[in-house]
Amino acid sequence: MKSYLHFLKSSSKMLLIVLSLIPFGLFAQDAPLRLGVAGVTHGHLGEVVRRIGRGDFQIVGVAEPNDTYRHHNDLVGRVDASLFYKDLGEMLDATKPEVVVAYGSIYDHENVVEACAPRHIHVMVEKPLATTLKAAKRIQKLAEKYDIMVLTNYETTWYSSNQYAYKLIQEGQIGNLVRLNIYDGHEGPKEIGCSDMFLEWLTDPVLNGGGALIDFGCYGANLATWLMHGERPTSVYCVTKQHKPNVYPKVDDDATIVVKYPGTTVQIMASWCWSQGRKDMYVYGMKGSIFQKTPTQMETFIDRKNEGPFEAPRLDTPINDSFRFLKATIRREHKLPPYDLSSLENNLLVVEILDAARKSAKTGKVVKLK
Repeated sequence: MKSYLHFLKSSSKMLLIVLSLIPFGLFAQDAPLRLGVAGVTHGHLGEVVRRIGRGDFQIVGVAEPNDTYRHHNDLVGRVDASLFYKDLGEMLDATKPEVVVAYGSIYDHENVVEACAPRHIHVMVEKPLATTLKAAKRIQKLAEKYDIMVLTNYETTWYSSNQYAYKLIQEGQIGNLVRLNIYDGHEGPKEIGCSDMFLEWLTDPVLNGGGALIDFGCYGANLATWLMHGERPTSVYCVTKQHKPNVYPKVDDDATIVVKYPGTTVQIMASWCWSQGRKDMYVYGMKGSIFQKTPTQMETFIDRKNEGPFEAPRLDTPINDSFRFLKATIRREHKLPPYDLSSLENNLLVVEILDAARKSAKTGKVVKLK
């Protein structure tokens, strides 16, 4: 009996020694993601607000340089007042987040990565990645130099209908792609009630990079790059319109972008002039077609048989939610496939397409890509 008790005592000591050698981070894997928020002026900040208290992240700091906006935003009252900072660098040093989500202007994305990268803090920005190709390439260099992830968040990434369309295409159900028609937009940001602090930069040609062309053209470029497996287009042609100059005097409010590939034509229709909001897509192959109608609903025409409308299969965690995805990706539980919708390589090409579209609209000429 004594020898047995001695064995238990020795084993317990050995177990404690072994446990003490295991990195603490392994036990914290399920702990909430330490999240910093850079900027509060983006209308998509509601994505954070709606998930507060869910358990997958904890806001450790909020940085906003504008005194008025820092004291009047949807996080006030939900996040302790002591966690609001005027300076981003000060917030990062004081709170040490694992990842920062950017909710300022698109122009600010480069500055956010400039601050986070040397501190080895990952970043997720709202779409698109950057206002210019120069800024996007700077972000890429910083991410590579400091080995951080820079992800881009799109609402359409979490549509089960888009993911199921991708699966059908991967399986060869509709054959080689010949055409993509992608529609994105709504009645206009002012018309749908966006806040003044959001409109202040969203309708600015520098802070947003353009109007509807950038705001909604990025969705189509992102989806096309994903569905085309990162293939580079050969040329881009774009026509922009300003149907409401009295409402949006500085930027376009309607854009049609034609992106040409060796075997496929992509037409992206982005607008602040639709009679209702839409984010839908038609995919045509040599053997069939797919109509992605809503975030969950779709139709197919395969082997001369029409099916639908039907509900796409529900997505599994973590690819069904931007913040669950963020946590799983940052913690290395989920690996990004090549040219994933959120990936840096996809969104570098997105900005290159948008940059070419902007040049084409200005000159009236086709812009060829190297």
